[in-house]
Amino acid sequence: MDRRNKGISRRSVLLAAGASIALTATAQPTQAVTITRQASAGPEEPGKRADLAERAIVQRHVRTPWDQPNTRLGTLIWPASLLDQSFVWWCYWWQAHLLDCAVDAAHRARTPERVDRVAALARGIRTRNLTGWTNRYYDDMAWLALALERADRLLGVRFGDAAGELLAALTDGWNPVVGAVPWRSGDEYYNTPAIGPTGIAMARSGELSRAGELADFLYTRLRDTDSGLILDGVHEPGGRVERTIHTYCQGVAIGLETELAVRTGDSDRHRRVAALVAAAADGLTDAGVIVAASGDDSGLFMGILARYLAEAALFLGDTTAARIVHASAQAAWKHRAEVDGLPLFGVDWTRPVTVPEHPGTFPQLMHSSAASSANLSRDLSVQLSGWMLLEADYQLTAAGR
Repeated sequence: MDRRNKGISRRSVLLAAGASIALTATAQPTQAVTITRQASAGPEEPGKRADLAERAIVQRHVRTPWDQPNTRLGTLIWPASLLDQSFVWWCYWWQAHLLDCAVDAAHRARTPERVDRVAALARGIRTRNLTGWTNRYYDDMAWLALALERADRLLGVRFGDAAGELLAALTDGWNPVVGAVPWRSGDEYYNTPAIGPTGIAMARSGELSRAGELADFLYTRLRDTDSGLILDGVHEPGGRVERTIHTYCQGVAIGLETELAVRTGDSDRHRRVAALVAAAADGLTDAGVIVAASGDDSGLFMGILARYLAEAALFLGDTTAARIVHASAQAAWKHRAEVDGLPLFGVDWTRPVTVPEHPGTFPQLMHSSAASSANLSRDLSVQLSGWMLLEADYQLTAAGR
């Protein structure tokens, strides 16, 4: 579900909830920063480009919440005021993807600092969530379950049974009448952004039968027969389908079918992956580059598609998926801006990042909840998409894909 366009962004709700605090708190304005268009090619090696994307986000966004030792979270906006850095408002699923990108970096080039950052980000999520690892949104919990499982499997970083708690919550959300999990607890909307990552988490935990049911739900209930693309979701009871098409819906559907194809050897699953990749190439790329989103929640959509296209290329040898990732990475890098030698990505990888005017700086802002910036590259979500893409590009290049 596109929470920005439908007016139900959880981030927006949290911003509104924090408004009363913002009215009584005086946050010092952030220092203006100079953004430049970068004409030089920069490093050619995908690993070095991914490293620069990682460094950019760590320097600009990653902070220690509430002075808690060995914990980190990402500020939603950069530059961030003191109020932004207080984490009065936050976004659970953005932090889950920040954690997942940190896992990518530590797996690409393991260092004690990177491994410690993975652990600190997970602790930050648990600390800020206040009541435990879970919440009432099944998409949120699925994304965090995936990130924690990868941290354990790839790095040996484990947080007790956190992943198990999240998987149990996802299982408890299963509606046997519908044959899927809803967007959130008690809701009647069954959407791809919750079903897809839940299915991937279940497949990786060995729950192949239920993961298969979720994949079949997407294929039979939410696939647009004309375009071959996966639609946003369906309201049950009643069966009213939301026909919006998003890049990340294709990503999670591709990811789920890829997991099942690899684990079961089912040729039908493999064919579904190929068909979904081809449909995404036809309908959601511009000259082979993943199409633009906007800021806020949808800033993450492009990177999520890139992550799971890379998995289809790595595990199933899908050459179309590999071409999309490589083309998107080249375009995002070519059209980046730069701040202090580090990349700043845009919401549209086919166009140069918009550089603010007068005189190439962000304005000083009292607090971001009241701010309106024309440059959506301030959103953590947009920068995470760029980092995720470059990590995917590195993985494919390293594997010779």
